[in-house]
Amino acid sequence: MPSDAPCRSVRSRLAVIVALSLAIASTACAQTPNARASHASETSEMSAQSTRIDADGVALDVEFDVRPGAPVEVRYRLQNTGATPLAVFDRGDRHGVLTGRQATGDVGAPGTRDEGAGDVTLSHIARALPSPSPTLPPVPLAARVDAGGVLEGRFRASPTTLDPPKRLRWCLGVVEFDPASFSSPERVGGVEVWQASFELADRQRLVCTPWFDLAAHAFQ
Repeated sequence: MPSDAPCRSVRSRLAVIVALSLAIASTACAQTPNARASHASETSEMSAQSTRIDADGVALDVEFDVRPGAPVEVRYRLQNTGATPLAVFDRGDRHGVLTGRQATGDVGAPGTRDEGAGDVTLSHIARALPSPSPTLPPVPLAARVDAGGVLEGRFRASPTTLDPPKRLRWCLGVVEFDPASFSSPERVGGVEVWQASFELADRQRLVCTPWFDLAAHAFQ
């Protein structure tokens, strides 16, 4: 009578293979929730430091990068969602270019205003002509963004205030592009930069982020 030893050997090998397959499947299932939780945590952290502002004809996405002992880094992306070109006052002023503090086309240094109680507003806006007028007037510089166009930029800021800042926000000045109020265009790095009339300081509108809580590392 033939021996059934070969059959027992085959059955043993099959049992080992099945056991290994079950163990691998069990390990994979145990790891999946952790991977998803980590991804969700990273997404939440990124969204807490990012915000989107939908204004009339403007969609502005802003991200604050705040680290201990380092300047605040702000990255932004503006889309002109309106039907006419916009002028965006984020390119500093002509005085800064002539004195070598910045190059034409660069994002200018932001203005800083202490609102009190630890609140600080950073801003890129058109400013009125100082009185008395300086020898080199700080003529506002603006980037032109056509309808449907996109403007991206970034800058760093180290606000110096009497009290340590607790909350920050950033305001950006924009106005409908009226050729009669602009002159001397220059194209730098794909951005069309124009010198603007001082009167636009009173006509611009401000697009501001919500307050960013520095301790919580999140927009409120």
